[in-house]
Amino acid sequence: MTFPVVGMVGGGQLARMTHEAGIPLGIRFKLLSDTPQDSAAQVVGDVVVGDYRDLETLRAFARGCDVITFDHEHVPTEHLRALEADGIAVRPGPDALVHAQDKGVMRAKLDAIGVPCPRHRIVSDPEDVAAFAAEGDGFPVVLKTVRGGYDGKGVWVVDSVEEAADPFRAGVPVLAEEKVDFVRELAANVVRSPHGQAVAYPVVESRQVDGVCDTVIAPAPDLDDELALEAEQLALTIAKELGVVGHLAVELFQTRDGRILVNELAMRPHNSGHWSMDGAITSQFANHVRAVLDLPLGDPRPRAKWTVMVNVLGGDYPDMYSAYLHCMARDPKLKIHMYGKDVKPGRKVGHVNTYGDDLDDVLERARHAAGYLRGTITE
Repeated sequence: MTFPVVGMVGGGQLARMTHEAGIPLGIRFKLLSDTPQDSAAQVVGDVVVGDYRDLETLRAFARGCDVITFDHEHVPTEHLRALEADGIAVRPGPDALVHAQDKGVMRAKLDAIGVPCPRHRIVSDPEDVAAFAAEGDGFPVVLKTVRGGYDGKGVWVVDSVEEAADPFRAGVPVLAEEKVDFVRELAANVVRSPHGQAVAYPVVESRQVDGVCDTVIAPAPDLDDELALEAEQLALTIAKELGVVGHLAVELFQTRDGRILVNELAMRPHNSGHWSMDGAITSQFANHVRAVLDLPLGDPRPRAKWTVMVNVLGGDYPDMYSAYLHCMARDPKLKIHMYGKDVKPGRKVGHVNTYGDDLDDVLERARHAAGYLRGTITE
């Protein structure tokens, strides 16, 4: 029997963990990576080093692959259309992926299908930003470049027209949004297959530090059942209306007046779903593999009452391996996932998962382990 070959564009940690999920199924992976040292390139056997922005490189890479998928959204949309015209299965396809690539396109589509979003519009210059602010409650205003931003990059919170100049220097359209008065950030993760089967993971709380995801709690504590169901159904509707195949993360604001608003979309495995590697019956990575191959999807339900993920960021202490003895001895249930990256201050180099019946205990265990690995906790 010949098992399919999944072509993964992008060599980061998401590709690494997706490849890991495919190993028990006998699924073969081929990787298009920027460098041989990238996170996934260290573990995938078939690696092509090349530029995903070059169409002929993509075409050559796609030969011998049964399906192409991604660990980032940056492949030019026109290149993906060209691959589809060549008869290559691209999942998610360009018609869906463009909504994660271009925030302006995303907002227009979500408006058209009636999805609740922050007040927004494309702005042309700092004076237009001031006009947008005046149309609502004034400054501050959130400005985003429509393409290329992630982990807080390409996003500005401005308090005046004078502060609004920087985003326009990138030379791409700028989206202005109201600064939402929210109590917390949530994420609804769903997976959808080509024939329309879809599953929804429990809605999680995502806590950010300096624009970067720090902690994820699954399920989101003290979330009203009706609001949780609304968020799951909203994510499933978006996946269907946009024609998503694979994993979709819908990042949400929970407002002080009890609403949910869509902040961002990601059409790939997502940081808010890393908890599922140890906390769900079927992880986001395993279900993404199943979806892009049009296999029946796995059960997304949690294994434990609470699961907490905390990202391990690089600090001034590069020898993280020496911390394993303490972390593993202190918490035998701890799950450590490292990405094979060089340690640099503030860089995501891994994450830890903990689970159990007592949320305070689970949170403390995860935070202690992540802090000890980083070197900010020494006892």
